[in-house]
Amino acid sequence: MLLDLFIAFFKIGAFTFGGGYAMISVIENEVVTKKKWLSEQDFVDMLATVQSLPGPISINSSVYVGYKQKGVLGAIAAAVGTALPSFIIILLLAIVFTDVQEHPTIEKIFKGIRPAVVALIVAPLVRLSQKTGITYKNAIIPIIAALLVWQWGISPIYIIIAAAAAGLLYNRLKNHKQ
Repeated sequence: MLLDLFIAFFKIGAFTFGGGYAMISVIENEVVTKKKWLSEQDFVDMLATVQSLPGPISINSSVYVGYKQKGVLGAIAAAVGTALPSFIIILLLAIVFTDVQEHPTIEKIFKGIRPAVVALIVAPLVRLSQKTGITYKNAIIPIIAALLVWQWGISPIYIIIAAAAAGLLYNRLKNHKQ
């Protein structure tokens, strides 16, 4: 089982480009669909948990799944499996990239990769929004949050605190009316 965790997360780490959010759909496919280590609801709960922790979402996810399956050793095996491909790739790129970083073909390749990375990030967000009950009516909340961070540079920490306070106030008012 430890080797299975390592291999599953090594594949995720090796074949997913664009960072942690781009990995969400790949992690979901491997962990929920193929391996059935988590249910869909457990996966959504895991995402809520790992996003609230410091550190990369991919490592936090692998630690969560690994720990749930095989305890501390499972967490270590999954985390190493996730991180090792990036370490190897960065090491190889550092060796080679210094000689070719300003080559026009390399620049064009990176410009071509950018839209694909955006798509890899947007696709799981759309799927997760459907699973968590975000509709066209309440989609305004994450849109406003994104705009506050992007356009006005407001710290996500303040937005999270404000959202938590608004949720508590809303539930208090809702329960008070009943």
